[in-house]
Amino acid sequence: MTTARTATPSTARAINDRLALDLLLERGPLTASDLRTLTGLSRPTVADLLERLQRSGLVAHAGESAALRRGPNARLYGLVADRAHLAGIDIRSTGVSLVVADLTGRTLGTATIAAADPEVGAGTGAGAVTSTKEDVGAGAGAADGDLLVKRTVEALLATAAEAGAEELHTVAVGAPGLVDPMTGALNNSGKLPEWHTKLLAALRSRPGTEVILENEVNLAGIAEHRIGAAQGRRDFALIWLGHGVGASVVLDGRLRRGASGGTGEIGFLPVPGTVGLPDSQKCDGGFHSRVSSAAICELAARHGLTAEPVDGDGGGAAAGSASAAEEQEPAAAAVVRRAVETGADDFLDELALRIALGASAICVVLDPGCVVLGGEIGQAGGQELADRVERHLSGLSPLATEVRAGTAGGGAVLAGAVLTAGDAARRELFGGD
Repeated sequence: MTTARTATPSTARAINDRLALDLLLERGPLTASDLRTLTGLSRPTVADLLERLQRSGLVAHAGESAALRRGPNARLYGLVADRAHLAGIDIRSTGVSLVVADLTGRTLGTATIAAADPEVGAGTGAGAVTSTKEDVGAGAGAADGDLLVKRTVEALLATAAEAGAEELHTVAVGAPGLVDPMTGALNNSGKLPEWHTKLLAALRSRPGTEVILENEVNLAGIAEHRIGAAQGRRDFALIWLGHGVGASVVLDGRLRRGASGGTGEIGFLPVPGTVGLPDSQKCDGGFHSRVSSAAICELAARHGLTAEPVDGDGGGAAAGSASAAEEQEPAAAAVVRRAVETGADDFLDELALRIALGASAICVVLDPGCVVLGGEIGQAGGQELADRVERHLSGLSPLATEVRAGTAGGGAVLAGAVLTAGDAARRELFGGD
């Protein structure tokens, strides 16, 4: 026989405090009356928790409700957004993009640092950078890499200072490659630029700041789940379409990383239509060879499609380098968008079939019920491309699967990083899971 346990007074207070804090985070400033209604707690209990939370510096007066008469009942309480500051960082072969935010996740500042030019770039917003699960290449040389690491840390601190942050509570970093789910270490097999690892070490050496490392496509999946096309879904798979290809898998509402952090390495998936097979060292011959940005540009050219020049396209990167491959991503997105606008059915249908071949492998193993086409290319194709993929997928798999266009776009990695950093900071400050 099992005996139910009664929560201790301290546990009950912690639960009530967390409930109130989550409501203030979700809904913004509320009155005591609002909190009583939403939580079902008594007037004395709400009064006590508001007093505790004000003493802790997490909650403060935030004006008065226009809907109520002046007085104690009209007083609004809100989260102290600058109680802690966060940062999200997206690492690519071509450089780094970062965003500094407050405890609520509101963006306070951004910066970009290009690998080819170590000077700090102007703020560009969260949509400026994308990356993929297959990001490889030498990137900057050793000396340039060290300078890039230095400039990135300087840019992060300068952006934080401009936002009024004396220190950063939590920083979440999205990087290509395998992230060990047990240790949080980046498995750099030698294919990734050395400065990636050095930057992580430099960030982790700063006292008082927690640094969380996550594969960047997983962060994109988190963004699509929380604020994008997969909201409300407990199960879905994101297929990231960019200069490389990756996937993020959410089952039962939880991100799945796999034993070695390799869940979603679908660039290595053998599919029809390739010359040869992928191997353990490279994904040439795999799904990557059919739907990467380079493959999409080649397919478009075969169908006689061209896109308007993209600002920065070409950028002086060496032909065949990782940087040059990344710079094909906006060109591929542009040509897909143009194909949708002009009704280029043959091109869109062939591209949709290619995507469906990879998606079907995910679906028959995991049965996620929903596939989101992510990144700038997925967003550019919109529901038109998604619907075509869904039609092909229905002929390849017996499992009913909805296909949606991603809405978080290329900024999904940074958005997911800020969400991840915010979750971690609030767990520490608010308590609970």
